[in-house]
Amino acid sequence: MTKMSLKNVEAALAAVLLAFAQPTFARPASAQDVCPTPSAASNVDDRAMAHIRYLADDGLEGREVGSQGARCAADYIAAQFRAMGLEPAGVDGSFFQGFPLRKGSELGDVNALVVDGTRYEVENDWTPLGFSASGRFERELVYGGHGLSRPGSPDDRYAHIDLTGKIVVLEWGDPDDPRGGSIRGSPHFKARVMAGRRAAGVLVVAQAGMPLPSLAGEIWEFLPIPVAVVSSEVADEIRAAARASSRVTVSTDVRETTVEARNVLARLRGSDPELRNEYVIVGAHHDHLGFGGEGSLAPAARAVHNGADDNASGTAAVLEIARVLALGTRPSRSVVFMTFTGEERGLLGSKYWVTAPTLDLSSAVAMLNLDMVGRMSEDRLTLLGVGTAQEWGGIVDLASAGMSRPLEIARVPTGYGASDHQSFYLAGIPVLHFFTNSHADYHRPSDDWSRVNADGLRRVTELAGQVTLRLAAGGAQTVYLTPPGRED
Repeated sequence: MTKMSLKNVEAALAAVLLAFAQPTFARPASAQDVCPTPSAASNVDDRAMAHIRYLADDGLEGREVGSQGARCAADYIAAQFRAMGLEPAGVDGSFFQGFPLRKGSELGDVNALVVDGTRYEVENDWTPLGFSASGRFERELVYGGHGLSRPGSPDDRYAHIDLTGKIVVLEWGDPDDPRGGSIRGSPHFKARVMAGRRAAGVLVVAQAGMPLPSLAGEIWEFLPIPVAVVSSEVADEIRAAARASSRVTVSTDVRETTVEARNVLARLRGSDPELRNEYVIVGAHHDHLGFGGEGSLAPAARAVHNGADDNASGTAAVLEIARVLALGTRPSRSVVFMTFTGEERGLLGSKYWVTAPTLDLSSAVAMLNLDMVGRMSEDRLTLLGVGTAQEWGGIVDLASAGMSRPLEIARVPTGYGASDHQSFYLAGIPVLHFFTNSHADYHRPSDDWSRVNADGLRRVTELAGQVTLRLAAGGAQTVYLTPPGRED
């Protein structure tokens, strides 16, 4: 039986210090034939920054989940893991775990709108929305104004009329928010309210000059009633028909479209025959916001959101920890490296892995999450999750003391948070989330590689690497963490 002695642990930790202090860059094989290659990356002698410059290159178009840019990012990460000699830990002997992702909606073959015998042309006069229920309905029309409660306004009467079993015609938007940012002015919000008021369906009247919306990028969940938009060219006819309580026949046929999203998974198998079945998870998400839109703090700008800090920085840190550990003496426990997609859409990738794990979930010792670790200021790092195991404090103290330049660490107990560690915490696994805090470029096109603090990133990576090694050590150094209690 091979166990890691204290001397070997100290030697491994010293190797981590040396490796992070003297970075070099050698480009591995990757999918360069089909994916963009930043010309500047090969001239960077800092591996972590080279990873960031690739992942945050304009050619990857912001790595939106399910996009070609996200596939390029996943291919690049897998190629890095392969070049390090790590084992695949995905599905069917691969580095990937795919899962279906809703990409939008499309119209089926049966869509029709007939009002008092007049047939309106789909995709010209009207269109179902991408979250519309499918079905055929013949009902009475009723006019509902903007469909919003507006106490004190003459239009507030529409908030109190009986909609039961009727198809309600609504005006687009929120008159109290002419700039159009109000969530209650969205067709999805209005239709959800109308469904709650037992309406049978909704027709929203487009504003003058407004094109009919596309279904291609729809991500809202489907509603239980049909919802459609009618063009401004036929708006007056539809309003008049609603005020006259005309009969309408509407058929909607809306179908979900999906793409494959991919997590990337690799394992450094432990050296101890008994402990190698246990593993420490080191993870980060590799997706970002694409060209902006929902989630962007610059919503009016359709521009590539490169997400250099969020979260090319965390992905680069995972790759560097993997490289250093693969080069050194193998720890007793295994270490599994995971990069997730879909974090920006609600932790989709990590949630999927936890519900469909490619390894025995009960053998996971802990999960270390690196998300936004590239903008350190004044040597400050935030660690979330230190309350999810009573042993975290001592482990972090030892790891910090072993650094050549320790950090000022703010410790937050909670295991909840807006990043992938939460998925593992909810599954009963102790977590630590490494975070160098937010900044003015967060979720904006300006979050680019040139603003990353390379030295700060290196030091966070060093600390996370040391914590990983202490968790993966065997012999007298074996650590067993107390499972987390839930903060319900």
